[in-house]
Amino acid sequence: MTEVTPVPLARLTTLRTGGAPTRLLEASTSDELVAVLRGVWADDEPWLVLGGGSNLFVGDEPFDGTVVRIRTQGIERLPSPRPGFARLRVQAGHDWDALVGHAVSEGLAGIEAMSGIPGTVGAAPVQNIGAYGQEIVQTLVEVELIDERTGEVSTVPASELGLGFRTSVLKHHYGSAPARRAVILSVTLELAEVGHDERPIAGDQLRTALGLAPGEAVSVAWVRDHVLSTRARKGMVLDDADPDTYSAGSFFQNAIVSASFARTLPAECPRWPVAPDLDPVLIIPLAAFDGYVPPAAAVESDVKVSAAWLIEHSGLRKGFKLPRSRAALSSKHALALTNRGSATAAELAELARYIQGRVQAEFGLVLQPEPVLVNVEL
Repeated sequence: MTEVTPVPLARLTTLRTGGAPTRLLEASTSDELVAVLRGVWADDEPWLVLGGGSNLFVGDEPFDGTVVRIRTQGIERLPSPRPGFARLRVQAGHDWDALVGHAVSEGLAGIEAMSGIPGTVGAAPVQNIGAYGQEIVQTLVEVELIDERTGEVSTVPASELGLGFRTSVLKHHYGSAPARRAVILSVTLELAEVGHDERPIAGDQLRTALGLAPGEAVSVAWVRDHVLSTRARKGMVLDDADPDTYSAGSFFQNAIVSASFARTLPAECPRWPVAPDLDPVLIIPLAAFDGYVPPAAAVESDVKVSAAWLIEHSGLRKGFKLPRSRAALSSKHALALTNRGSATAAELAELARYIQGRVQAEFGLVLQPEPVLVNVEL
């Protein structure tokens, strides 16, 4: 464990906002991280865990507590009980895109469409990161974590993390506390051993994004290269020379709405069905069971709608900013709020509220922020 001189969190987050914490600690090994967290929790002080800082929106005031930077590194390949698959156990502080690059170099498939997503591996399950039809829930086996309440380290299967669209039981949603306060120490993924040959790509969303015809075959390396190019064109790959990348990625979540509400939106608004629960649990008391099992009620799938489309069609084009503000929508992607140069958190929050108001007035829907908000309100 290393205690370093506190610096403003604006220097450690991709949105480039945030005051300095009271203390700044760095942990380079899993044992150090466990010891540091137990110590911080024993002191009962405010705390914040920081990985790549790519999913944080931090307020301008100093953070009255301790920030723990996770700097752990390492990838371990493990056998899988499933033929044709391999497992990777990865330390929480490892760079996510570096992991994707490693997997592709090893001929492992399952996360290549998530190339270029900034941040660390430990943060990935917290919000169930995803892109172009791939989500970490599809490959996640388990996480090793430390629980704040008990200080105990345990291995938790993915099925117990409540993974949903950009959420989990570990995520601190705006306006609410996480269902389980814990910090991930390592992540285990199970990936398909496909090698480096070309193969057809499953998933309409990924094929459409890459311009592939059904059945067209490409390698995992080709997918990674083209996803990186696609994200770069949208300003979604970190680049110090490009202010469009001074962001927290997609600031607002694509909205999940009922099918009936989706029908009130313009037909041209992009939308994707959300898979319903096809195996609901039906409990019939034994004393009341007469041999008849009623058929499951037909339920319409919820629908995911494009937040970027809603923003642009509420009259806010790419590059929009309020007068005299240093915060603006990305000039490449309407879903990213960007810091155009020393913008304060207050300026970014003002822009976010304005966007929410415009979309609500036009479409009757309140967009929800995707980053974790610290010491800042919308």
